[in-house]
Amino acid sequence: MSENNHNTTLRFDNSVWCNLDVALRNVDQLFRQIIRPSTLTVIEWYILRALYEQDGQHASELARAVGRAATSFTPNLDKLQDKGLIERRPDESDRRAVRIYLTQSALEVREAVLESARDIDEMIREMFSEGEFRAFQSVLATLQQVGQRAEV
Repeated sequence: MSENNHNTTLRFDNSVWCNLDVALRNVDQLFRQIIRPSTLTVIEWYILRALYEQDGQHASELARAVGRAATSFTPNLDKLQDKGLIERRPDESDRRAVRIYLTQSALEVREAVLESARDIDEMIREMFSEGEFRAFQSVLATLQQVGQRAEV
């Protein structure tokens, strides 16, 4: 829908990293305003969305799915468990491992979480022409691979 009337002036001597960080912070504020139910933090919202796609993931898989380090992920799971939205269960094939499952309460807020995701996506999509949005999605897909390349 955009008529390409975007301000293309970038700050910090056109630094990609700095401008991407500023953009992410601005979009994060948008997420915080839209996320429903409002008791969720952005990371909790991401975790629920990942579990809606595949329930019963290992904590390390879940951390990777939402772009967080597994070593600092436990407090996020603790908060979701305190809110009654997830439960931890031992992995039947590896007793040292734990799997994360949605509770009935999490299933009851599923539609609200997914609706907020659709709202956010639509707001962002409306900022760009169709071609710009496809290019934006391509850039996002490439940037998501950066962390995986660093792990190799």
